[in-house]
Amino acid sequence: MTVAVVQFGGSNCDRDAVAALSHLGADAELVWHDDGLAAGAGVDTPAALDGIVLPGGFSYGDYLRAGAIAAQAPILEEVQTAVDAGVPTLGVCNGAQVGAESGLIPGAFTTNASARFQCEHVHLRVERADTSWTSAYEPGAVIEVPIAHAEGRFVADDTTAEQLDADGRVLFRYCEPDGAVTDAANPNGSRDNVAGVLGETDNVAVMMPHPERASLPDIGGTDGQGVLRAFA
Repeated sequence: MTVAVVQFGGSNCDRDAVAALSHLGADAELVWHDDGLAAGAGVDTPAALDGIVLPGGFSYGDYLRAGAIAAQAPILEEVQTAVDAGVPTLGVCNGAQVGAESGLIPGAFTTNASARFQCEHVHLRVERADTSWTSAYEPGAVIEVPIAHAEGRFVADDTTAEQLDADGRVLFRYCEPDGAVTDAANPNGSRDNVAGVLGETDNVAVMMPHPERASLPDIGGTDGQGVLRAFA
């Protein structure tokens, strides 16, 4: 299984993603954005890939808005082609911001309510357990994973937020250890405590927390493995 981990200038979780995916048995390849998705991964077409990860970091220094410049890179056209062909595609942290800026998911990620960078462990409640990203968990399960972002607050207008709920496209919500969704458990002020969202099709997901940082036993905690098993 070949999973392309796309690198932009400023990506800094790309190798973390490769290590976590390799641990789970996937053939993860770093792909520099200028090399093109297919050529960089050594496949004939984007649709020939088994998966794509848009990793965390600070692409282009978060100038303009986090993810805004990377979202204009030509490789995102190839990513969209792969998505349309059903290739599993995951955006994590900065990759989630790139996903929102490029239209892979609705809504946007903006400055945390605290107006500061936050790096801590959070709890997430699994809202959907019938997707490839969450099938390793039970419905309503609570997992613990880290966050590391300054612009992680998910925002959406009323119509978009209501439609996401109605369509069952919220994957994870920030919660208390017992699963209660509260304001106190919301680290960044995200609307409705949203931490992870599906695209128009279930093969696309983005999330601000870092599953790859909770996937290797040696660094503590494996709750994030279930998300990455969509590629394994």
